[in-house]
Amino acid sequence: MKYCIYYQAHIPREFCWFLTATLRSYEHVAFDRTLDKEKSIFEFFVPESMESLFLQVMARFEKEGVVQDLKRLPNRLLSEKF
Repeated sequence: MKYCIYYQAHIPREFCWFLTATLRSYEHVAFDRTLDKEKSIFEFFVPESMESLFLQVMARFEKEGVVQDLKRLPNRLLSEKF
């Protein structure tokens, strides 16, 4: 089984709704969810075939200040025990 590529980023609270709505308008680009509500940290699960498009969208968001500190990390689901 293949797992998605994993990213985390800080999203300023005033942009959370905008980011989520925009990503959902791109079908199958990424699944997003809040990892840490207090710190406004989001996690993104990105299919390998959609990584290029995801990074294009996120680069634009970074330029506009919607996304901060985007980083690719090891998929946390692979390290958790089920």
